[in-house]
Amino acid sequence: NRGLVKAYLKDYKGAIDDYSRAIEINPKYDYVFNNRALAKYNLQDYRSAIDDFNQAIEINPKYEKAFYNKGNAKYYLQDYKDAIDDYNKAIEINPKDIDAFYNRGLAKYTLEDYNGAIFDYTKVIEINPKDADAFYKRGMAEIKINQNKNGCKDLKIAMELGSTLAKENFKKYCN
Repeated sequence: NRGLVKAYLKDYKGAIDDYSRAIEINPKYDYVFNNRALAKYNLQDYRSAIDDFNQAIEINPKYEKAFYNKGNAKYYLQDYKDAIDDYNKAIEINPKDIDAFYNRGLAKYTLEDYNGAIFDYTKVIEINPKDADAFYKRGMAEIKINQNKNGCKDLKIAMELGSTLAKENFKKYCN
């Protein structure tokens, strides 16, 4: 618990020390490995964070958030394909994991898999029809594959939901 408080206070090194001590006491704490990994992630030590996420998953193969978090670490290492694999596992465990769909869409968009990104942003919108970012991202992906009518429609919805990026791109692509 002290590690959680230190992480909350952004004392990530202190949190890592406390989490490491907790793991010494009980090496089967999947959530402590996940929390230590998150502290390392916040220090941009992504490779070491991935090792801890893997430990959490080894202890608990259904640990959805560890897969999601590991995907994020891989995303920041620009390992987009492996990040997608981890997001897939998180979604397999929880088919309503909106964050995993959203970030998988980001990875697919980065890899220029615009149809895949559109699929993921559509899932986000099905789960949360007020997600301006998902409408914006889906609209931009649609524009990338020359589905301007759908893209502009999504950008307009994103604007109505408060997205300033959508407003800028609507002017650029839809007028």
